[in-house]
Amino acid sequence: MAPRPRAAPMNIIIVGAGEIGRHLATELSREAHSIAVIERNSRLASELEKSIDAKVICGDGGSVHALAQANIGECELFLALTSDNTVNLMSASMAKAMGVKSVVSRVHPGLQREEWLFDFRGHFGIDHLFSSERLAAIELAKFIRNPDSIAVEELARGKIELQQVRVSGKSDAIGKSLRDIKVPERTRMAAVTREGDSYVPTAETELAAGDIVTIFGEPRRLRTLAERLQHGVGVKEDLRVVIFGGGEYGFALAQMLESWNCRVRIFEKDPQVCQELSDRLSETTVINADATVVAELEEEQVGEADFFVATSGSDEDNVMTCLQANNIGVKNCLTLIHRADYARAIGSSGRHFGVVAAVSPREATRRDIERYLTTRQYCVVKKFSAGEVIETDVTNDAAAVGKAVSEIEWPEGAVLVGLVRGLKAIVPGPADVVKAGDRIYAMVGPKVRKKFLKLLH
Repeated sequence: MAPRPRAAPMNIIIVGAGEIGRHLATELSREAHSIAVIERNSRLASELEKSIDAKVICGDGGSVHALAQANIGECELFLALTSDNTVNLMSASMAKAMGVKSVVSRVHPGLQREEWLFDFRGHFGIDHLFSSERLAAIELAKFIRNPDSIAVEELARGKIELQQVRVSGKSDAIGKSLRDIKVPERTRMAAVTREGDSYVPTAETELAAGDIVTIFGEPRRLRTLAERLQHGVGVKEDLRVVIFGGGEYGFALAQMLESWNCRVRIFEKDPQVCQELSDRLSETTVINADATVVAELEEEQVGEADFFVATSGSDEDNVMTCLQANNIGVKNCLTLIHRADYARAIGSSGRHFGVVAAVSPREATRRDIERYLTTRQYCVVKKFSAGEVIETDVTNDAAAVGKAVSEIEWPEGAVLVGLVRGLKAIVPGPADVVKAGDRIYAMVGPKVRKKFLKLLH
């Protein structure tokens, strides 16, 4: 695995030394950041203190005294990573009120699913909310929903998606300028790569067969654009997907796939969990059976599935059920692996026994948080050869405040791809007005980044 580029050293406080917190503390301490960890469990605190170069405080993350011990006044990034929503939201909100620039909180996926009803981020003053279960499910879903896309990422709480697709020789978009291609409303073509040359396009850019195009939009609308550019080589309809494990990972994945014309079946051996799944998933078949028993898989004709996804809490069971599914005919197996080192090993050699990808919730979380490892006024969400997808907040006295998107002289080489305001997240159109406090996502080339940011800060 290629080494990651190192960010400038930062003062970071982590609340919680469970699986996620311990993994992040270990990884970040290796990168020369100054780390302080607050953990209420004395055994976990003691074990962590012996294993990493960090200040470890045995205490409550919601305690002013513990935050003071962790030197909250010098903190640049605050990560609330316990398994308790209340502790995370309270400690993160306190950190923001005490002047921390970037505050991130882990939450239960159930709370994250309620974000469309209540603006938790705005209410508690938190910069970013995430659930490790949802992040891992997103990673697994990418391999199923977008098999012909080169890259897929989720932005703005899942309401905006990024894809890279290759333009087919049969696409009706070939030879037309972006101005003349009638793309679905609130979608964008933000970068083009042709014969190794990558750039942020203008309205006059014409597409050619073989171009790799980076597109953004609301997922359903983006799918229409992707299939038009790929001309029939997009996502196969009615993919048959079998999920082993009906916990939060399996539920989150099934919920995502239901809206993408996938025929989903979940194997879960706990009858009570099966009933809960049946009540919450309208288009998924729930089977009360033990998928670790090969006879159960054969009886349900799992070998005919397009994808088998193992999402139970046991790494060993996940790998073994994938092996069994592959042996009875499933060509594409995906697995959840909680240990990041195991996930890397299986990811590099798993194709030999049918495992096309292994996803680690800990690594998915690290990648999600990685963009906040900066002292700049913006975060880099994703890097491409044409430029970067950046995320930044609009300040009160910015030149763009109060103006419609069409009234602002955006620099050539910058494309607005997302606007988040409270519960609202859209690809902004010409008539949308920029307001102070908005969170903006944009694809920008390196030469125009400074000019673009000057309009928003």
